[in-house]
Amino acid sequence: MCTKKNIASCSFGKDSLAAIITSVEHGDPIDEAVYCRVMFDNKTSAELPEHEDWIYGYAIPLLKRRYGINTTVVQAEKSYVDYFYSRFQKGRKVGRIYGFPYRQGPWCNDRLKVRPINKWQRQVGDYTAIIGIAADETKRIAGNTAPNKTLPLVDYGVTEAEAFHICHRNNLLSPAYNGGRERLGCWFCHNQRVGELRRLRTEYPALWRELMALDEVSPVRFTQRKTLGDYDERFKEEASLETSAKSAA
Repeated sequence: MCTKKNIASCSFGKDSLAAIITSVEHGDPIDEAVYCRVMFDNKTSAELPEHEDWIYGYAIPLLKRRYGINTTVVQAEKSYVDYFYSRFQKGRKVGRIYGFPYRQGPWCNDRLKVRPINKWQRQVGDYTAIIGIAADETKRIAGNTAPNKTLPLVDYGVTEAEAFHICHRNNLLSPAYNGGRERLGCWFCHNQRVGELRRLRTEYPALWRELMALDEVSPVRFTQRKTLGDYDERFKEEASLETSAKSAA
């Protein structure tokens, strides 16, 4: 008889890693971790560069060395850009490229995360998923109550702020949590906060230019209300005003 595995879903953000650490500290078994790698294009990861380097150069080896946990990496066959330029095959939009995802029912989540994970699940079979959702994330908890899921941070009352400290204390906090950044995710995500877009433009100008190139041809606005160009103009104006204020001081 095969024993049902306990597999941690790991993005290598603070919550998923804190869930692993908390489980281990309480003697709850973890057989392996699974990480879904998303690609912007064939060469560029969806992760911020420092997070990508940290995952492969430090975090994955440390999980194995310290906790004996192997990490399985799954990945969609196509990238974000591949799907961005895909064309509708039927309906009133036939022949038109997808462009940026809509906020409701975005194609990116389904094609770049859900499908590759589902493909991997069919190979693994039945298992219990260890999910990194903090005890104070009420809405997310409500949507993850299936019997094949376990939420160790909820079970042991660990909040988001405490998850941050758990990772820091165990030398498993990504360097991408710098300058007050609270959440990690795809650097091209249309749901990120304006402050993160501003940081992307300032700190990663090459990535910003890649995204601006897509903005010029997308039939869908970046946030449905605004184009990325709208944000670019806003950030230019803010920078100009800041420069003027410093000059006048």
